This record gives sequence, C-alpha cells and structure tokens, in this order.
Amino acid sequence: MKTVQFREALREAMNEEMRRDQSVFLIGEEVAEYNGAYKVSQGMLDEFGPKRVIDTPIAELGFTGIAVGASMNGLRPIVEFMTWNFAILAADQIINSAAKMLQMSGGQYHCPIVFRGGNGTAGQLGATHSQSFEAFYAHVPGLKVITPSNPADAKGLLKAAIRDNDPVVFLESEKMYGDKGEIPEGEYIIPIGVADIKRKGTDVTIVSFGKILKVVYEAAEVLEKEGISVEVIDLRTVRPIDYKTVVESVKKTNRCVIVEESWPLASIASEIAYHLQQYAFDYLDAPVYRVMQTDTPFAFSPTLIEAALPNVPRVIAAVKATLYK
Repeated sequence: MKTVQFREALREAMNEEMRRDQSVFLIGEEVAEYNGAYKVSQGMLDEFGPKRVIDTPIAELGFTGIAVGASMNGLRPIVEFMTWNFAILAADQIINSAAKMLQMSGGQYHCPIVFRGGNGTAGQLGATHSQSFEAFYAHVPGLKVITPSNPADAKGLLKAAIRDNDPVVFLESEKMYGDKGEIPEGEYIIPIGVADIKRKGTDVTIVSFGKILKVVYEAAEVLEKEGISVEVIDLRTVRPIDYKTVVESVKKTNRCVIVEESWPLASIASEIAYHLQQYAFDYLDAPVYRVMQTDTPFAFSPTLIEAALPNVPRVIAAVKATLYK
C-alpha cells in the first residue's frame, strides 16, 4: 500500500490506462499546459504529448461533441470538466448523444467515454457552482454514474470506467482532491456497480456516497460512544445501484438512514427508500429516514451553507429517530 492524494490516484489511473491503450486520450480546458485546473493531469502532457492531452477553448458543448464522435470511431476519450456545473452546457451531447447512441444505432455504435470533473459543493461558490449531479445523470438510461469517496476507490473505479464500453459519468469533488489515502500497489480495478461496506454495525444502516461520507463517519464515531452500532455503506456507483448489499444490510439492522449531499426531490435517497419498502418491508422496524441538502438553491453565506448541508447533528438525530430515542 502507498499513500497518495485523491488527485494523484486519478492521475495514476489515467496514466496507467493511457500507457496500456493507445486509444485513450484526455481532453478539456487547461488539462495540458496548465496541468489541469486542480492539477489532476500534472505531467501528462510531457509524457503523452499534445495529441493525447488536448487543451480546448471554453466550449463544453463543442469539445464534448468532438469526444463523443471520437468514441464512436474507436477511441476512448476522457473528458474533463472544470466543474460539472459547466457540463450543463454539454448535456445535449452527454444525454442525447452518448447515452442513446448504442440503442439508436441498433447496437452498431458503442460510446466508450468517461466524463469526469468536480461535483457538488466546494466552499463559497454560490448556487450556480455548487450543485450535485448524481441523481440528474443517474436518471438517464445508457449512462453509468460513479462517485468515489476516497483515493483507492477513485483509482480503481476510474480504471474500470475507462475500460468500460458504455459512457460513464465520473463525479469527483473539488474539496477532496487534496485528501490523502492508501491505495494498493500495482494493477487493480474495482467493478462498477458494487457497493462497499465501509464499517460493520448491527443497530442501523447508513447509506451514502461521495464526500458527504466524511460526515457519516464522524456521526458513526459519536454514536458508537453512545452504544449505537452503525453499519456504513458507500454506494460508490449510483447507476447501477447495488441494491442487494443495501437490502441485506437492512435485513440485519432493521433500520436505515440515507445521507446525500443533493436535494431531496427525485434523489438517490428516494430511489433507495422505495427499493427498501418493496424488498425489505417486513424487516424494517422504523421508517427509512433521509438527511439531505435543503430544498433550495445553494447559498453563498457560510452560515446558510452550514444550515443547508447534512451535518453530524442531523445524521445523529435521524439515526436516533429510527431507534425511537
């Protein structure tokens, strides 16, 4: 094992796959000369050259369309968005082209492409730069949607995404690029669609994903000191969702809290809650609780940001509600 930053884990995944497969290339704003807006692609231009690490104008719709076309013709692009908020401009290419190409071509054209970049809240950036897009893209058939919570998962899942023959939406976090964690030495890949039980417990299951898991871990530590044993599941992939792992955990703990960074309506949490009432209803000893961002555009004010996001007291309160405490 070795310790690396989140950004370094992503870079290792891209470097290894580009060395392995000449059809893989990186394209996006400032990925080459500037080494990436968050230094994820540092040094890649020097190794692979300007034909495989390609700087673009500020034109998300344009360079995403180029990459989708390239993927239909035998290449495997990695498209970096400076933030997923900017990728709204490229949504037509992601949703109407990449996601639908295999079906609309009658199976003639695969679209092996990875769309990746910063997602969710990242400090005081205001409402238009602080959105979490997991549920937005998970809603679309034809896409796979991944949101890793640590460097090891980031590397293993990004390698799997690059090798996948379907379009993959890979959601990172600007606030996690400097996070450090251990990753295995050598080659390893994490299968897409497999959740991970990060912490074993017996009293309640907490399901989450992405950087908000930090809040979940902190809450679980506090609850442990109060004699409440929490099982923590990291979904890692939100399309497809590993329902089996969640259901089996809830059959054991009989209670569930879902913690998600995004808005409550039509959320991943809503989907899991529906699935649990269908497949684990007889095992539930309490309603399924959600801890979500408030149903408002994100604020700029630090005090309003604190009030909007899931936090440790809210998670603890939800867990205790499931235990009727």
